Amino acid sequence: MTVKPGKIMINRIIAMMLIVIVALSGVSGASLINIMIIKGEEYQTKASEQQLYDSLVTAPRGDIYDRNMQVLATSSTAWTVYITPNAIKKIKKADERDRVRDTIAKGLSEILEVEYDTVYANTDKNSYYVIVKKKIEKAKADEVRQFIADNKLTKYIGLDETTKRYYPNDSLASVVLGFVGSDEQGLSGLESYYDNELTGIAGRVVAAKNALGTDMPFTYEKVEEAVKGNSLVLTLDSYIQYTAEKYLQTAIEQNQVAERGAAVVMNVNTGAILAMAVKGDFNPNEPFVLSSVDQAKVDAETDETKKSTLKNELLNRQWRNKVISDSYEPGSVFKVVTAAIAIEENLVNKSNTFYCNGHTSVAGQRYGCWRSFGHGTQSLEQAIANSCNPAFITIGQLVGVNTFSKYFKAFGFAEKTGIDLPGESRSTYHKQENMGVVELASSSFGQTFNVTPIQMMAAVSAAVNGGYLVQPHLVSKTVDQNNKVVSTTTTTYKRQVISKTTSQTMRELMGFVAQNGAKNSLVPGYKIGAKTGTSQKVSKIQATGDTYLYIGSCMTVAPIDNPEIAVLVMLDEPKGSNYYGGVISAPVNAKIMADVLPYLGYEPSYTEEIKKLAIDVPDAVGLTLDEAKAKVTSAKLEYKIVGGGDKVIRQLPEVGNKVSTGGVVILYTEETESAKVTVPNFTGYTATEVNTTAAKLGLNIEFSGNIAIAGLKAYSQSIASGTEVDVGTIITVYFCDETAVD
Repeated sequence: MTVKPGKIMINRIIAMMLIVIVALSGVSGASLINIMIIKGEEYQTKASEQQLYDSLVTAPRGDIYDRNMQVLATSSTAWTVYITPNAIKKIKKADERDRVRDTIAKGLSEILEVEYDTVYANTDKNSYYVIVKKKIEKAKADEVRQFIADNKLTKYIGLDETTKRYYPNDSLASVVLGFVGSDEQGLSGLESYYDNELTGIAGRVVAAKNALGTDMPFTYEKVEEAVKGNSLVLTLDSYIQYTAEKYLQTAIEQNQVAERGAAVVMNVNTGAILAMAVKGDFNPNEPFVLSSVDQAKVDAETDETKKSTLKNELLNRQWRNKVISDSYEPGSVFKVVTAAIAIEENLVNKSNTFYCNGHTSVAGQRYGCWRSFGHGTQSLEQAIANSCNPAFITIGQLVGVNTFSKYFKAFGFAEKTGIDLPGESRSTYHKQENMGVVELASSSFGQTFNVTPIQMMAAVSAAVNGGYLVQPHLVSKTVDQNNKVVSTTTTTYKRQVISKTTSQTMRELMGFVAQNGAKNSLVPGYKIGAKTGTSQKVSKIQATGDTYLYIGSCMTVAPIDNPEIAVLVMLDEPKGSNYYGGVISAPVNAKIMADVLPYLGYEPSYTEEIKKLAIDVPDAVGLTLDEAKAKVTSAKLEYKIVGGGDKVIRQLPEVGNKVSTGGVVILYTEETESAKVTVPNFTGYTATEVNTTAAKLGLNIEFSGNIAIAGLKAYSQSIASGTEVDVGTIITVYFCDETAVD
């Protein structure tokens, strides 16, 4: 017999059920409150991390152009290779999981040249995104893609597109451009100084991913495009930069320069830097790679700590911009400034004379002249052309400490120039309160104080440009990714240091120096102003005991009657047979000017004598033999016929070259082997001797150096002696006055 529950029992059951339901609801509600409200943000973040793939898209860095819009630095597409360890962990079978990890580690370590153990360890990390290697180029990226496809590893390996900085001209202007780090941040040079302008705005990609961690872009994807950084348009000219570096490098090798060299080309009126060369430098595509010579020094060191220290020192040395970061004693180039001060203050003029017997004394301190028996009585022009220290000590004493110190500051030597590069050094000099007549004496001819080459460039520019101290600069404008101008650099005149009248006198003095002192700086067909300098590195001599420590330098300006272009060359610690700036640096100035002035549109004005030494080779190809003979003869050149034909099919030298009077044009009338001749050693020959020797051998000569000046002799040639060349080949022979001093 079934007993039905009573009403009381039913009510109790219902009550109990309600209690259980309420209790469960309370627990569930509390749990939901905890999940959704109290810890809602935390759980939402975890869910997003598991369900969304958030990746930054690297913004292309702005480009760097020269003044003709030739690319000096740009950012090209590269790829970052990554793995997804959490996806690997989803593989259920342990042996299959281990096989995948091993395959990934082996393949990527071989392709990307990274350590197997490192990659293998990364495959076990708790992450959906672990970078294996950044910034690989297309060829490597394609290898990785093929590896992924061959081994069906799409779920576990991926590639993200990014950018890589690229310098198409390798080491050209490297110390100016600088380089970037692994995250595309500027670390030196313009890359560092203008890092904010060059850095773009990163983009972002947010995409859904499945349980294995792979993307599901069609489910959800949000893209914020990256914005390219602004680009720089420089005042640098690639051709002028290349010219300066080429001749500077040759001079360093020929003169065995131990502490590098520098050359600057600047517009004296605007401060625009057309070239800034420092050798030895580096390749910004591989900034942490030393030159073979420096690497050999590192390899020779056995102590690991010392090896690391040495490598860091050598790396910093090759990155260092000698023009702005290394100060030096300018030597006699500074006499331009001393003369300008004295003339501006009406203390001396071109009618004054100065007597030199080979030495002078100031407060018991004896100073000698480079010419031990002295220069005798000399005018101001002669004193600066002779680079006579006693004469300039006399001028310095006339100026006095207070006036000298005032102008020293006015010419910009007591402050940085403000050039748009990082790492500019300050000068070290005698402060006015600490300067006595002895310090004034040595300072008047450019010693016992240090300035930077860029300060010296700015000061001499002020001396010749009408008296205005102009701020040097490298960037002319910045443009955005649409080439719209964002900002423009205008000429900045800091102050007028001397009058236009004094500046005119300084131009005349520098022109006189080039003609009568710094003859190796002359360029045929152009009016050049110059001043050379040679200084001892006194502090280093005292520290090392090595007395053969010099800096040879030269400053040239052209056209000196209406200046625009200035060139400063300095060679630090030449170890060759000569160290005078007038012998080792001035010829470099001349070579740079000889290439730069015609390039910039300055037409040469040759004397009849010089014209004979620079004859344009006529075009005889396609002419009959009689026509070709007449054309070559009318150009005052000789000819030699090779072959039995009646029409010229080839000639050597080719049209467009220049040779000297008496040069030989080889006229080929049929295809045949060119006759060969061995190049002689022209070193020490006069221009006439070079021409005569070359003519006998059937070689053609192009002269470099103002050979119209008596006494100049050949010191270098473009093709080494002993080399076998075709008859008719042009050899450039360089001349200088090896008796020049200072």
